[in-house]
Amino acid sequence: MEDAMGSLLAPNSIAVVGASPDSWYASNLIDNLLEYGFEGEVHYVNPSREEVWGEPCHDSIGEVPTVVDLAVVSVPREYVLGVVESAGEMGVPSAIVITAGFGEADEEGRELEDRLGELGEKYGMAICGPNTIGLANTHDETVVTSTCSRKPGKGSIGLVSQSGALAFTTFYERAADEEIDFAYVVATGNEAALSITEYVEFMAGSDRVDAICAYIEGIDDPRRFVESADEAVREGTPVLATKVGRSDVAEQASLSHTGSVTGDAAAWDAAFERAGVERVPDIPDLLGRSRAHTAFDPPESPNVCLASTSGGLASLLADLAAERGLSLPPLEGETEQALLEMEDLLTFGAMHNPADIRGYGADVLPEIAEALFADDAFDAYVFAVGLPAVGERAEDIADAMLEVRAMADGPVLFLWTGRKGSDGSEPPLPYERVRRETPLYYDPGRCLDALSSLVGFGERTERKPARSLADLPRTETPSFPVESVLTWEEGSRLLEAGGVDPAETRLATSPEEAAEHVEGIDRPAVLKVDSRELPHRSDAGAVAVGVTAGEASERYEEVVENAREYLDDESAIEGVLVQEQADLASATEVLVGVSTDESFGPVITVAPGGELVELFGPDAGVTLLPPVGEEDVREAIADTRLDELLSGYRGRPPGDVDALAELVARVGDLAVGASDPAIDELDLNPVLVGPDGEGVSIVDILVRTGR
Repeated sequence: MEDAMGSLLAPNSIAVVGASPDSWYASNLIDNLLEYGFEGEVHYVNPSREEVWGEPCHDSIGEVPTVVDLAVVSVPREYVLGVVESAGEMGVPSAIVITAGFGEADEEGRELEDRLGELGEKYGMAICGPNTIGLANTHDETVVTSTCSRKPGKGSIGLVSQSGALAFTTFYERAADEEIDFAYVVATGNEAALSITEYVEFMAGSDRVDAICAYIEGIDDPRRFVESADEAVREGTPVLATKVGRSDVAEQASLSHTGSVTGDAAAWDAAFERAGVERVPDIPDLLGRSRAHTAFDPPESPNVCLASTSGGLASLLADLAAERGLSLPPLEGETEQALLEMEDLLTFGAMHNPADIRGYGADVLPEIAEALFADDAFDAYVFAVGLPAVGERAEDIADAMLEVRAMADGPVLFLWTGRKGSDGSEPPLPYERVRRETPLYYDPGRCLDALSSLVGFGERTERKPARSLADLPRTETPSFPVESVLTWEEGSRLLEAGGVDPAETRLATSPEEAAEHVEGIDRPAVLKVDSRELPHRSDAGAVAVGVTAGEASERYEEVVENAREYLDDESAIEGVLVQEQADLASATEVLVGVSTDESFGPVITVAPGGELVELFGPDAGVTLLPPVGEEDVREAIADTRLDELLSGYRGRPPGDVDALAELVARVGDLAVGASDPAIDELDLNPVLVGPDGEGVSIVDILVRTGR
């Protein structure tokens, strides 16, 4: 398939099937192909015409006198499969199917799309589409799309987009306006044969690509994408993605608390984190950050020096840097003294980081940079100029910026916030000259986002490899009812199969038995009705706390009666669970849950538990894509408010994070390893995390099985 992908993205010969000046798509595609420099052979196929574009037109692809590298198919839907089949029989290695009306249209279209995918597999063809707007390879001047208003420049960003219109009319056009160039632009279409993953794999292996941008709506095999992106990042190619769309997972998982704190966005965040992919909110952010990656290697540390012509802008940049985890070491010693002694700077006895160089500093940026670059305390720099970016003085500032860029070994970003409108000067305007040579930003936030992206990529390349599903053995689980809520006894056996031990719990089926069980406990007890039909016992008043042996019989009858009234079915009650009541003053309540995402399957959530679920909200926890290692869990928790709870919140002793991490890792293994039946939802809520070294206790289990 690698050779076929090469033919698709870098063909030496092309046959356009459906070539017609009367077809908007086909005619514009051919015009772009010819006008933007393609030097290979182009053959035309259309049984209704004898000649197009001054060349003979063949009745079918089978009559083309050579086996081309690429067939471009722009014919009515009902003829597409026949054309692709004929091309495959000839040995044509790749095709672009422009035609729409497949899976996005109706049932017949979905069937045709499936068959198109089968043809790709049968003949080993790399098929882009159907319903694609095409692709571009700038280095080989191969622009195979109807929608490209100007000849692309040769760049080092690979763009793969599941939206055709966005790929060329938004991503490409906006980038071209800012003189940001791509190596490849691919609109994947409906992905009958090739998914976004194959394109990422191809671009990651290309010497022409320094950064990959992906626009994602949905992926059929997202775990493969995660693995491919992870490999790309580890091999030194950053992958940045904008992911759109939402699923109904939270509604589907309404039984458990986990479903209320885990959704499609959280699952994708977990997947991107696992793969080292940077999730980016919007197109300008994607372009701005990827541009920085094409210009610079990651800095060795997050230590940044900021120099600004405006004190207010310097303060703003300092706040933005702190929000992004960037460090601002102080200006000290020889560096500070060198700046203070510059005659062209207006200084008052001290210089800090951010350095307020005032407007005068814009005229002596190279001298300032020379002093800063000599200081080993910094590994990245931002020079911010709050002055007009056009005009006579701007010409000198642009010269100074480009001189600074030539002096720098590490990342140097320029922020120019002043006027950009033309002052009547001939182009290129000063700021346009700068952005042609180096990343230039107009917005403080986007500038520091780009720098933060560079720092983050350096950290991601040093991560330990994630655990692979391929290395995870299947868990031998007991046989349980499918699509059913499990009883405590069943849930306990399920957890034990995964190496997880719940809190010691006894089942009482009579008041006398409940009293006997409580008698054997040194502390007050908790009584909880056990029933498949009563997943949330508290709602029915089916829980009693602080129960002593003397009142156990009475409290047993109380909770059972409440459950009977709630259920209207006494036979649904398995009995009453008796547990020792935990010391909540020294423990932290945590939720450890599993939900089933429509894209990734099992995902695991760790969040504040018990009543804290509602108090702290969904952002207080973290979602992980299992299987995970214990170290992964500890690192993930450290970035959430849950870490605050486990670090001695309101006088509680610090929690046993290691024991919690071990539990989460084992639950994750169980979630992906269980089958026949699978785990559809699981809530361990609360898990009581004891003081450091005292472990965890699982006092409540809610499991719903799937198929």
